[in-house]
Amino acid sequence: MKRFENKTVLVTGGNSGIGLATATQFANEGARVIITGRDLATLEEAREQLGSDAIALQYDQGNISDAKQLATELKAQGIHIDALFINAGVAKFAPFSDVDQALWDNTFDVNVKGAYFTIQALTPLFNRGAAVVLNGSINAHIGMPTSSVYAASKAALISLAKTLSSELVGVGVRVNVVSPGPVATPLYGRLGLPEAQLSAMAAGIQQQIPLKRFGTPDEVAGAVLYLSSPEAAFVVGTELIIDGGMSQL
Repeated sequence: MKRFENKTVLVTGGNSGIGLATATQFANEGARVIITGRDLATLEEAREQLGSDAIALQYDQGNISDAKQLATELKAQGIHIDALFINAGVAKFAPFSDVDQALWDNTFDVNVKGAYFTIQALTPLFNRGAAVVLNGSINAHIGMPTSSVYAASKAALISLAKTLSSELVGVGVRVNVVSPGPVATPLYGRLGLPEAQLSAMAAGIQQQIPLKRFGTPDEVAGAVLYLSSPEAAFVVGTELIIDGGMSQL
């Protein structure tokens, strides 16, 4: 029997990158998968890739009213959740002197406030024994230039993994976090940096990784599935770092 057979999982930002890789692995393990995203075209492509049982819903994690609407829609369909991967996020890097309120607000609206209220809205739909996994980042632990706002938002998520764990453990819900290091995903193309600067940054980062390569979305997805599985039933409020040793060695 597959690990997630007869289970329902929801992946926010499941239409590309780590989110799609995770949704695919869940589907391969027998789960009914629900993915969300803002772009209808990529959502539909991802749904077709995941198979006929998959559900794709347009959802903006930065909009609190969308969280309530998502919960209402799932409840109306009689859907309860066994695993939730809060993967949707934004990453805009800028020197400290160039950061403006718009960059700050957008980052925290999606990465922190949106994640928080998504979990709050969906909590009544969790089955007992459900798992929540947050997508953090090693940027919360290292002082990478230009990453101040992004890093702060991910540090907040790591903190939430502990505080929400203590609040939800009584209703049988575990909360943990995965913190990837550099991973080859489309997100790197949306950092807001010029191409030349982006390439130079990627080359510099790769040299800092003991394994001398970027991670893959599938490697992070495997960790998410572990934290969502029965094998991790005794793992609560934990951060699992997946960075090729970049922040550890």
